[in-house]
Amino acid sequence: MQRTHLLIGVFVLAVAALLAAAWRIQAQSAHETPLILEKDEGEHRVWRPVEGLEGEPGLFILKVDPRNGASSHLVVVTEDLGPQGRIEVHRHPGSDEVIFLENGTAKVTIGDKTREVHGGATLFAPAGSWISVVNTGKETIHGFFVFSAPGFEDFMRAESVPEGEKAVPLSKAQDAKICGQYTRVVVYK
Repeated sequence: MQRTHLLIGVFVLAVAALLAAAWRIQAQSAHETPLILEKDEGEHRVWRPVEGLEGEPGLFILKVDPRNGASSHLVVVTEDLGPQGRIEVHRHPGSDEVIFLENGTAKVTIGDKTREVHGGATLFAPAGSWISVVNTGKETIHGFFVFSAPGFEDFMRAESVPEGEKAVPLSKAQDAKICGQYTRVVVYK
């Protein structure tokens, strides 16, 4: 009789543990939303011009992040880089960055390596590596960016407006303040 009660007790504990584990897994992933996005789908935003920086503010699309798909592990962004357009020298202290350049020609520097690359190039900047990209061709480059940890998308939102809203220019002081608030995710030289 005692052995039967013991077996029933062990069985009940095992079932309770399995149910608790299943609940934790479901609660953890219940907010994540699978996404199937076309090229122009996602959260469209426009960079605000910054006093003293050359070039026209460009459009970018946040595809996957904590707000879009509820990813807690990565961020996916697309952005076009017009002729002579550039991604200024920067690094991401806590996130690897992978960039796929679909087309065009660019001068890329990662760390102490500089190279001209062409459409189809894959760039990998480990966390903390300095990186810059300059479109040296005559066509707009279509870029696809993946960050291994969330955070940079918050900086991107702080320096941009939703597409269709007026992109009020940032003063150098405003830009410096925003950059100072996000040094854990991006540092510009």
